[in-house]
Amino acid sequence: MALLNFKKRETPGARTVNPQVEALLDGYSIEVMPRTAEKVDNFRDLLPEGTRVYIAHIEGTPIEDMVTTAKRVAAEGYKVMPHFPARIIKDQATLEDWIARYQGEAGVSQALVLAGGVKEPHGDFDSSMQLLESGAFDRAGFKRLHVAGHPEGNRDIDPDGGMKNVEDAMQWKQKFSERTDAEMALATQFAFDADPIIKWANDLSAAGITLPIHIGIAGPAKLQTLIKFAIACGVGPSLKVLQKRAMDVSKLLLPYEPTDVLTKLAAHKAANPDFNITNVHFFPLGGIKTNAEWAIENGGASTVPAAKQG
Repeated sequence: MALLNFKKRETPGARTVNPQVEALLDGYSIEVMPRTAEKVDNFRDLLPEGTRVYIAHIEGTPIEDMVTTAKRVAAEGYKVMPHFPARIIKDQATLEDWIARYQGEAGVSQALVLAGGVKEPHGDFDSSMQLLESGAFDRAGFKRLHVAGHPEGNRDIDPDGGMKNVEDAMQWKQKFSERTDAEMALATQFAFDADPIIKWANDLSAAGITLPIHIGIAGPAKLQTLIKFAIACGVGPSLKVLQKRAMDVSKLLLPYEPTDVLTKLAAHKAANPDFNITNVHFFPLGGIKTNAEWAIENGGASTVPAAKQG
């Protein structure tokens, strides 16, 4: 197993790896931004070779910075998946320019296509569906397209707190996946409670949504940091998990780790092999190094096996 400079740490007293969690962590992905990537001297010291690295495009980040980060991450041996947030893309020409830059300078052939968190669109596009319908990714020969999933809904899409618009969009994405040659999957917002995640995933399956789910998981971080991000990102019912933890004085000052939610999801996956959550996608809210080290300690140190290329 060639992992360049990467190797699993073997330290005295290291935690025992749960084999079910280890299996679920195979082929995990992680999200970075240009400014957070700059803090990492060498990704090879932290991530398995071939890991999919999403590059989040936050409003105001120049495309030049995004492409530079993509080029650097790809050169270190990783599969780069930049965000294409519809609401900050001015027009078709801008979309095609971004695609051409990523392809030409960093060899990118995959994208996370999403609406983005901006309230008012900067131009012609308002939704991921409009970007997909444009045909730009198809003409460029992108091999993989991920779209957003929302286990606890999204008030930007359903202001009343319901799920109707989210569910309608999911049906559209499913139908689009059936008429494109690109491999597709859902990359979801992070959540903290396994039970609602399992119900949501099973409901999708019952509704005929067969897209593989890459479940969003917040990496280890200070509790206050997670609560801040959870509120800002509109995390719903599972926010109560953090709030309950905050009321426990014995845990208040301890960093949150995603052990409980992943253990429960992994156990469900082991008992139900056809369960449609196939991969873990980390949001390293407490830092890339902290998240990567947690993954290593919990068995996430294997290259992506052929069965989990999705």
